[in-house]
Amino acid sequence: MSKIGKKPIQIPKDTTIKVESGKLILTGPKGSKKLSLNDKIFTASISEDNNLILKLIKKNEISNIMWGTTRSIINNALLGVTVGHEKILEVTGVGYRVMLTGNVLNLKLGFSHDISYEIPQGVKLTVEKSTIIKINGIDKELVGKVASEIKRLKPVEPYKGKGIKERGQYVLRKEGKKK
Repeated sequence: MSKIGKKPIQIPKDTTIKVESGKLILTGPKGSKKLSLNDKIFTASISEDNNLILKLIKKNEISNIMWGTTRSIINNALLGVTVGHEKILEVTGVGYRVMLTGNVLNLKLGFSHDISYEIPQGVKLTVEKSTIIKINGIDKELVGKVASEIKRLKPVEPYKGKGIKERGQYVLRKEGKKK
């Protein structure tokens, strides 16, 4: 029995969920999202006390693992539609700057050239103080993907800590050369 899968998902007041054959349609103040649900393994129903309950049709080890994963995906989509997901990136280094022009993020990261990153659809970026990037969206996977692609442009180096990192990320610092 999956510990996570058997928990009911609380539906907020300003959000509606439509359960159709194999599909979930989530609508909230931030937007709407469609999720496909394998109706051969799971059944979804909404209880009287406004909870979404996900039940197994056949119980075996593989479907038990999928039960918890599917419940987490639905819960993350529900959070994204109501509150939204956010990641904050910090750019550290002398002369490192970030500018947002339209749909393109322009990064100056100490290379001989500027790096242009095109922002995908469904994600909103804001730049504060030219060193802080806020990534917002309703899809948790897409927000995390965009954050990891931007962090990959200039990873944090361990000696001076220069590069792009997530807020709250711990960087293991190394000691430099000794005389």
